Amino acid sequence: MQKQAFKQELKDNSMEVELETLRNSITRLTDKGDQPITAISGLSIYRRDEPSPPTGIIYEPRICIIAQGAKRVLLGNDDSYVYDEHHFLITSVDLPTVVQIIKASKEKPYLGLVLKLDYREMSQLMVESKLPPTRPKKSKRGMATGEVTLPLLNAFQRLVNLLDEPTDIPFLAPIIRREIFYRLLVGDQGERLRQMASVGSQSHQIARAIDWLKDNFMRQIRIDELATKVNMSRSTFHHHFRALTAMSPIQYQKWLRLNEARRLMLTERLNTANAAFQVGYESPSQFSREYSRLFGDSPLQDITHLRQTSANEIENFSNA
Repeated sequence: MQKQAFKQELKDNSMEVELETLRNSITRLTDKGDQPITAISGLSIYRRDEPSPPTGIIYEPRICIIAQGAKRVLLGNDDSYVYDEHHFLITSVDLPTVVQIIKASKEKPYLGLVLKLDYREMSQLMVESKLPPTRPKKSKRGMATGEVTLPLLNAFQRLVNLLDEPTDIPFLAPIIRREIFYRLLVGDQGERLRQMASVGSQSHQIARAIDWLKDNFMRQIRIDELATKVNMSRSTFHHHFRALTAMSPIQYQKWLRLNEARRLMLTERLNTANAAFQVGYESPSQFSREYSRLFGDSPLQDITHLRQTSANEIENFSNA
């Protein structure tokens, strides 16, 4: 019993040392702001000095690691995922979400890493290696949290270290990224990822349908046609789509349309009616109702608030 307790204490101490090293690295690298694009393909680094308001974004297939702080991600109407220094978040398919940093301060800022998943590379790894079996998961969702292990954390630290050795990146980054993918495939969320990486699986077919929706969200959607595209019956397609994304195909399309309209009004200064027509709505009034339901304000009020917030942030940055 004492031996087990001693081993656990050593493990906890090693984790804390590794986390502290990663915190220092991220703090230094984000001294002048986030690095959404780094010299390592698919790797992003973030820092926030205070909690953030809920924000709607699409989470692409990725693993999110937090070195300090905590974050909440809402999927659909009922699913909530909270992760922190000891838990990662993994997304296996493009999912519309509402995200919020819930633990951050100037003294202890939120420090996070994001690495995009490459299913082609994972599939190749599955073919080339005899991976040990994993336990099937009850949940079919395309999002989950898992426990951060010391080997996984160590691999991320070595990947981040390469940013200080740019000449080594082309040779060593693919090796370390491959190690990270391997540890995910054999970890507690491995079954979920293996399904996504397996061509012909139902999860892979739903991912194909999601890709089509993203490219064609302005078109009128016909569930039968979409199901046929991925070789599923209507009922099977609808069931697995909802199981994976926590929403129906129609709801998914609506989320895409409304967020694109928001972008058009904010960045290209389209008025409400033009933005509505641009993303496929025939009725501006229906658009406004659904927009208010998703974002909590009318289009005009929401965009005015976003512009004012942005202006305040620019002013604060300029005066800093």
